[in-house]
Amino acid sequence: MTEGVVRVGDTVRRPMRASSPAVHALLRHLEAVGFEDAPRVHGVDERGREILSFVPGEAAVRPLAPWAVSDATLTELAALVRRFHDAVAGFVPPPGAVWVDGAKDDRPPELIGHCDITPDNVVFRDGRPCALIDFDMARPTTRLFDAATVLRHWAPIADPVDRDPLQRRLDAGPRLRLFCDAYGFSARDRRRLLEVSRLRFGRSYVAMRAWAEREGGGWARMWREGAGERIRRAGAWLDANWDDLHAHLV
Repeated sequence: MTEGVVRVGDTVRRPMRASSPAVHALLRHLEAVGFEDAPRVHGVDERGREILSFVPGEAAVRPLAPWAVSDATLTELAALVRRFHDAVAGFVPPPGAVWVDGAKDDRPPELIGHCDITPDNVVFRDGRPCALIDFDMARPTTRLFDAATVLRHWAPIADPVDRDPLQRRLDAGPRLRLFCDAYGFSARDRRRLLEVSRLRFGRSYVAMRAWAEREGGGWARMWREGAGERIRRAGAWLDANWDDLHAHLV
């Protein structure tokens, strides 16, 4: 989604954004507390681009490989997300920190979430999820709202017509429970997960439409290619399957 991203040796160079200084502070915090599963910040180059470490491995690009849709991968991803949340929980953003404006929970923020843990943004090694990349969408949120974004893509909470071919055979209900068990969500959080997912769909639709109009580029292209319609179908599928999904979370 970001134009002008290139690899230079063992680094990735990306255009600076208004939110980049805040994201850099977040990544430096993760490094300081020993969270090794994210890029490191190496400053800004002579062209004004941020310099991040290149994270070796393979992203789960589409069409998804069998290892990307396994229950074992979902369990390990939940553990990775939990480690990230625990590592970032003590982060205090710098004064005046600017974050991207995106969909938010109704409840007060608990931490700075990644907010975009899609298959493209998880690095695998030997078929196992090992790192998170692309923190451009990071912003204040709740653990559950961040997890709802993960499950939107990985359970997945999506109309079968929009799923990757290997995801069409997956039963999302048991996978929601599997993720919640591996993460360690409380019974109260599990009961609220579907409500948060529904909230996310509505607010993501509005946010993505605004990004497409304001930013153009990749956002506009994704919107033209039907991102809004996919969100709407996912929300309708969630409502149609609510009772079955809820039964796996109580």
